[in-house]
Amino acid sequence: MVCDFDALHLHPELKQAIDALGYTQMTPIQQKVLTFTLAGHDAIGRAQTGTGKTAAFLISVINDLLNNPIQTQRYRGEPRALILAPTRELALQIEADAKSLTKFSNLHLVTLLGGVDFDKQKQQLAKDYVDIVVATPGRLIDFVEQKEIWLDQLEFLVIDEADRLLDMGFIPAIKRIIRYAPAKECRQTLFFSATFNVDVLNLAYQWLYQPITVEIEPEKKTNADVEQRIYMVSNQDKYRLLEDVLKNEPIEKVMIFANRRDQVRKLYDRLKADGYQVGMLSGEITQDKRLKMLDNFKKGKVTIMIATDVAGRGIHVDGVSHVINFTLPEQSDDYVHRIGRTGRAGAQGISISFLSEDDGFNLPNIEKAIGQKLPLTRIEGYC
Repeated sequence: MVCDFDALHLHPELKQAIDALGYTQMTPIQQKVLTFTLAGHDAIGRAQTGTGKTAAFLISVINDLLNNPIQTQRYRGEPRALILAPTRELALQIEADAKSLTKFSNLHLVTLLGGVDFDKQKQQLAKDYVDIVVATPGRLIDFVEQKEIWLDQLEFLVIDEADRLLDMGFIPAIKRIIRYAPAKECRQTLFFSATFNVDVLNLAYQWLYQPITVEIEPEKKTNADVEQRIYMVSNQDKYRLLEDVLKNEPIEKVMIFANRRDQVRKLYDRLKADGYQVGMLSGEITQDKRLKMLDNFKKGKVTIMIATDVAGRGIHVDGVSHVINFTLPEQSDDYVHRIGRTGRAGAQGISISFLSEDDGFNLPNIEKAIGQKLPLTRIEGYC
């Protein structure tokens, strides 16, 4: 199987960007999917975050746009490619990757997110013809309905993290968006999801035309560089245990996850009141504040970040030494995603999960999904 980017004969401007990023060998999903997508086929891909799927669909889109420049008259607000993502953070991650891969080309990229000033985004669209739009569904509908964007000339539609879009209730919005786009036979559609269930696959076959299917299992469900601990604790003692962990562990940066927005807010308020430098990522925070908090976390101005699964998805921050699951997630995929925020790029990481009477039901499914039993620790004074 072809594994070298040189063998794909990509457009020189795209290949220059790939070389500048230091990429030489393709990841397994790139090897499996690019042969088909570069030839114009629709594709359904099952792959986790961190497998190279973002680069896989961006390379397909960018290569085609560069090889097939528009010869006829163009109009502003008519993108050639649309990439839909469930969260603002993931959309921003895709935008960053797309900017790196279009660095040596004249392709124009615009990102449309809720929580950001509408008029500023409108001005970005007005600057030039737009080639690629990265968007969250709600904000895109705002632009379509206000006739600032037309989707009838789309050549590419990419739907990323379809399972998360489904979980978050975005499917009616995406159906509306697709009604504005060309028929599935007249566009190329790429569809990625971390899980394949009946609902996800039904949507895929509605929206894609004769797709190929690619599935990539992560080599290991969890990273061997992450030490996983489970601390048994009663609900009322969780915060006291959290403070002990924050004081006694050699923490550089820590991400603390909770299942709900109200839990995140409560933790944030309490830690801040107790004098900790802390940030928060959840759906209730405006986009400007979230970006500022994330930037402070990346720069080390804030060393504690509390997040929900949705807000924390797609976030890659170097130097996260610890992840704390204040509540165990209900979905095992979210557990894998959470602890993957540490132990990156060969560094060692520590994951600490608090197991109370309310979390116990979630543990067996997590252990089944990751294929290992997690050691339970009883800490004196907390059980």
